[in-house]
Amino acid sequence: MLESVGALTSSPWIYVVVALSVLLDVFLPLLPSGVLVITAATAAAAGSTTVAGAGAAQQVTEVPSLLALMLCAATASVLGDLVAYRLAWRGGERLDRAIARSRRLTSAQERLGAALARGGGILVIIARFAPAGRSVVSLGAGAAHRKVKEFLPWSALAGVAWAGYSVGLGYFGGQWLGATWVATAVSVLALFVAGALAACLMRRPAAEAAAAASAAATATTAS
Repeated sequence: MLESVGALTSSPWIYVVVALSVLLDVFLPLLPSGVLVITAATAAAAGSTTVAGAGAAQQVTEVPSLLALMLCAATASVLGDLVAYRLAWRGGERLDRAIARSRRLTSAQERLGAALARGGGILVIIARFAPAGRSVVSLGAGAAHRKVKEFLPWSALAGVAWAGYSVGLGYFGGQWLGATWVATAVSVLALFVAGALAACLMRRPAAEAAAAASAAATATTAS
């Protein structure tokens, strides 16, 4: 296992694997795209990758480029968002019914539409860090037929922010702790913490909206 991961991070194929993982995790949020980006960045920070051989450790000098890794992850993130957006746009009544049955998707679609209409899409950036948030926002924007020019710039900012944060975690973790599994684990933990905070921020507007709706209904009944 260690040998396979070490060999991958020292090969140009790491860019392909990262790109495919990031591209597809909008549909399969369980794919470890963030972990792959962090692992590759950790190897790059150490300046070399150690691969365990049959008898002794073998030093491999080729390491991923941090800039190429970040651009690869950010580009794949935006492309994945656009694919999900277009599929949801053409989803028709079946997708509309599926969204209507999900309170989470319905709420996200409403909040996203309101945010984009006001000219602000910070929700798109926050959702990129939340577990499955990217899927909810991309599908919601497409199903609501939001304009591409309203969604795409925020999707690009979200992709760059997420890729930069993930690469930064791996790089600084590798600088401080070396190319070890401890460094990768600490960096991945920081990524999960950011995801948990993003999920809380996404839920907060929904709770506030529900409270406002309840207050409005109470006032209407009293009057």
